[in-house]
Amino acid sequence: MRFRIRHTTTDRYRRPVTLGTHRLLLTPRGDHDLRLLARELECEPEADLEWMLDVFGNIVATALFAEPACELVIAADILIEQLASEWPVFRIAPGAHSYPFSYSDDEAADLGALLCPIHDDENGALILWAKGFVLASPTDTLSLLKDIDAGITGAVAYRTRDEEGTQSPLRMLSLGSGSCRDIAALFIDAVRHLGFGARAVSGHLFDPDTTNGGSGGTHAWAEVYLPSAGWIAFDPTHQRVGSANLIPTAVGRCNGRVMPVTGGYVGSADDFAQMQVSVLVQPA
Repeated sequence: MRFRIRHTTTDRYRRPVTLGTHRLLLTPRGDHDLRLLARELECEPEADLEWMLDVFGNIVATALFAEPACELVIAADILIEQLASEWPVFRIAPGAHSYPFSYSDDEAADLGALLCPIHDDENGALILWAKGFVLASPTDTLSLLKDIDAGITGAVAYRTRDEEGTQSPLRMLSLGSGSCRDIAALFIDAVRHLGFGARAVSGHLFDPDTTNGGSGGTHAWAEVYLPSAGWIAFDPTHQRVGSANLIPTAVGRCNGRVMPVTGGYVGSADDFAQMQVSVLVQPA
C-alpha cells in the first residue's frame, strides 16, 4: 500500500531571531517492507540542507539558516510504499522460542545500550511490575511480549500530552496515563529489565478505524530484537504487533534521540510565541 505523508512544523517568534542549526528526522527509513519513493523537504526561510546517516541508519537532514526570521516553516512531503503483512509470522530462532533465553555474545555486544533501561527504577518497582507478566518459567517468548504489549493499557491510559520530554515509567504507573511516547518508554524499559534488547521508534500511524492515540499523525512505539526474526514492532498504545500501518522515520536508544524536529534560536526566552505541527497521512 502506498502512503503520502505531509508533515509541517511552524515556529513563530515575536521578533526576528537568529535560527540555530536544526536536526530533522522526517524521512522514513527504507527496509525490506518499506520503500521510499519520493521526498521533498523545504524550509522557509531557505536553509542549506546537509544529509547524513546516523549511528542507527536514520536519514538525518541538518538545516543551516543564514538569515533571521519571525517564522520558521519546515515542510516534508513523502511518498512511500509499505509491504508489511497484517498477520506477520515471525521466524524466531529455536533457542529463543522460550523465555528466558540468552542472546549470543555477538548479539549482546551489538545490542549494547539497547539492553539497558533508561530510567531509574527506585526500589525495583518497575522490574517487579514487569516480572508480573512472566506467568511461568520457561514461557513462550512471543506470548510474553504480546502480554506486556496488551497489558500496559490495563495500568495506564492514553492521553494527549503537549509538554516536551518523556515521562519516566514509574511516573507513568503512578499517574496512570501518558502519551504514546510515554507508553512506549514504559514498554521499552519493562522489557529491557527482563533482558530483551529494545529500541524506541518515532514515525507515523495510519489506521482509519482507530481513534485512540492520534491515528493518522505522528506516533511513537517500540521494537524488540529476537534472534533470527530481527526487530519486531510492538505498539502498546494500540495493543498491536507488527509493522502494518506503522511508518518509522527514526529509531534510537530512547525517545529523546528520535524527535522529528530539534533545534533552537538565539534570543530571549519570551521571543518564542508558538509552535504548530500538522501531519496528514493518507493512502496514495
